[in-house]
Amino acid sequence: MLQQAVAGKLRAIVGAQWFKDDPESLITHSYDGTPMLQTLPDGVVYPENTAQVSEIIKVLQEHRVPVVSRGSGTNLCGGTVPVQGGVVMVMHRMNRILEVDLENLTATVQPGLNTKAFITHVEGLGLFYPPDPSSMAISTIGGNIAECSGGLRGLKYGTTKDYVIGLEAVLANGEIIRTGGKLMKDVAGYDLTKLLVGSEGTLAVITEATLKLIPPPKTKKTMLAMYKDLYGAARTVSKIIESRIIPATLEFLDNPTIRVVDDFAKLGLPLDMDAILLIEQDGDAETVDRDIARIAEICAGENAERVSIAADEAEALKLLTARRSAFTALARLRPTTILEDATVPRSKIADMVLAINDIAKRHGVTICTFGHAGDGNLHPTATTDARDANEIHRVEEAFAEIFEAAIALGGTITGEHGVGLVKAPYLEWKVGAAGIEVMKAIKHSFDPNNILNPGKMFAKSARKRVVLHRG
Repeated sequence: MLQQAVAGKLRAIVGAQWFKDDPESLITHSYDGTPMLQTLPDGVVYPENTAQVSEIIKVLQEHRVPVVSRGSGTNLCGGTVPVQGGVVMVMHRMNRILEVDLENLTATVQPGLNTKAFITHVEGLGLFYPPDPSSMAISTIGGNIAECSGGLRGLKYGTTKDYVIGLEAVLANGEIIRTGGKLMKDVAGYDLTKLLVGSEGTLAVITEATLKLIPPPKTKKTMLAMYKDLYGAARTVSKIIESRIIPATLEFLDNPTIRVVDDFAKLGLPLDMDAILLIEQDGDAETVDRDIARIAEICAGENAERVSIAADEAEALKLLTARRSAFTALARLRPTTILEDATVPRSKIADMVLAINDIAKRHGVTICTFGHAGDGNLHPTATTDARDANEIHRVEEAFAEIFEAAIALGGTITGEHGVGLVKAPYLEWKVGAAGIEVMKAIKHSFDPNNILNPGKMFAKSARKRVVLHRG
């Protein structure tokens, strides 16, 4: 429970209505988008500006009270669950577009800005902000930065880190720093901007961001390639890239996902296909036409049963919307849906998909797989029931093997969801003991009293490596 003296100071900073410790507010901010994780905070505070964030942090530092900064809580790694109580700092009041600089092609925004609202705004100005996480209708720019969110367009355009060129942030002692700026080149010291992107609120609280914008593509085309051979679909991904074609979107859905998405979106997809690739290319008209024609040839060469091109923008949007709805569609099947991510080199996509299927079968659990095949980022998704302890244990063991399989194939335990609570036991598998110590030293230098989102990233003890079954 928060000391009354601390609560009083926070109310004095933000105003009585912007600090809450009633049961409803505490429960509302005790969880995020990750299933089966929940811890009550001791208070919730809603700052209006950077100065208030600084003053709040100073109070919490003085009293050694943990603070978890958050946007809409759509993350899937338990990153904003207040596992040590303390105060949840909600950034939704700081939701303005401060500037769109047409001369430098940058935008300066506050962290509580809704992602889709921002994208829509800049597109209305004839500009383009490519990062497009599936949660963008709900998520915030600050949350995207904290987790280094990806999205469907990551293959061609990169992820959030590639568009954040400057930050304003409040350190654990309440001091305000600025990193980067409206610059395309800046090597003055360590790159603190890139360090803070993806740091999951463990190093500082981001209060402002300068984002790079680019001209929009002139045209685009969307196609579906359908396969009865899972391996053929996976090989197609590698062949497209090998042909020096980088699509704007190159997405993968396996058969269980196809069935659920079709039932949800009513697309009339053939349900006897083992896999579907959703491919979009953009750019100038001549390049798009040439690339789509070559991709169609590659698909046919890898024994695609059917290749179809969206007739118009409305049909293309329907297909992309269906892909974005994959998680929502799967969530209808069972009471609990666990959406994970693991990334492997593109050339290992087929091996990874087959490994996921084998692991799920051996553990007797249902795992559907979809994801950003073009950049090797797959989303194995378990449909289960949190009330069945035995089944949940089997799901957890299956995911441990999936992460191990990804690393064995030269991949990683997370491509875009982050570490948070869920992946903390596995982080050492990827970075090694020495890597963990370097990261802990960075954390200590920024936050020596461990008040910023404590309990995340670093597990109390690393999970033992599993022994993969072969053959």
